[in-house]
Amino acid sequence: MKITVLDRCTVTNGDVSLTPLEVFGEVRYFDTVPAEDVPATIGDSDAVIVNKAKITREVMLACPKLRFVGLFATGYNNIDVAAARELGVAVCNVPGYSTDSVAQLAFAFILRFATSIDKYSASTAKGDWANSETFSYLSYPISELAGKTLGIFGLGDIGKKVAKIGIAFGMKVIAVSRRRMYVEGVEFVTKEELFARSDYLTLHCPLTDETRGLVNRDTLALMKPSAVLINTSRGGVVEEEALRAALNSGAIRGAGIDVLDTEPMTKGHIYLDTKNLTITPHVAWGSLEARTRLIGMVAENIRVFNEGGILNRVELL
Repeated sequence: MKITVLDRCTVTNGDVSLTPLEVFGEVRYFDTVPAEDVPATIGDSDAVIVNKAKITREVMLACPKLRFVGLFATGYNNIDVAAARELGVAVCNVPGYSTDSVAQLAFAFILRFATSIDKYSASTAKGDWANSETFSYLSYPISELAGKTLGIFGLGDIGKKVAKIGIAFGMKVIAVSRRRMYVEGVEFVTKEELFARSDYLTLHCPLTDETRGLVNRDTLALMKPSAVLINTSRGGVVEEEALRAALNSGAIRGAGIDVLDTEPMTKGHIYLDTKNLTITPHVAWGSLEARTRLIGMVAENIRVFNEGGILNRVELL
């Protein structure tokens, strides 16, 4: 089996081994490959593994040997799944590998706003504590999470994990989910209630026609001035101009954002001069443990495919 790995640099900087993939045959590795060069790069491959590189109908038609497309990801909007189904190409994603990692960053954002830890650290580093007349100084707000309302949009595996953490902190958890379910300690509400009642609102939904632009001028206007928005899902769920306006005007207290509409961030992006905004570069999924788990699950997808089985086959959905 000839396997070509694209986007290697998106899953490892040398700290995670890709050798589990090499038991299945000859493996070639590439980092970033221009879109126009993808067909030539993978042309003689039986399988290709990608993160964000696009495998379109045209790419598949140009690569007649291709029979397997594996993803270093859960999302698969960069793969033409309809074309794969038509052409008999298996497409396998990796669900659930980053649940703990994403939930952890969501709460890192929440705790940053609850404790002002970044502001206290910076203040101490510049000598403010050394110059204080008392043993501590309360220059920045600190609030407890207990008793606050945690709103969750999307109650899949990650949303449920976030709910569990929120309950452990003593928070009141409310949620919106597209599927009917019972989750202990979680109250299901309407979208409008979710925006209006949440002290911390965190997004854990896929980017679909229904969720694109979910956070917009109208929904932001429903939020409390003291509320904080967290997005570790997909950038397109939030209208960036609307969030910038809400933050700069003080309509909401703050936001923690890990994902943007266009990635990497463009130079001069509007968020760079937005108030009370903490930005991370799409790293919620990227813990060492999650990436190690990811590689193992990609290898398992290949093994099952080679043995004629079905595992994580999104073109069959």
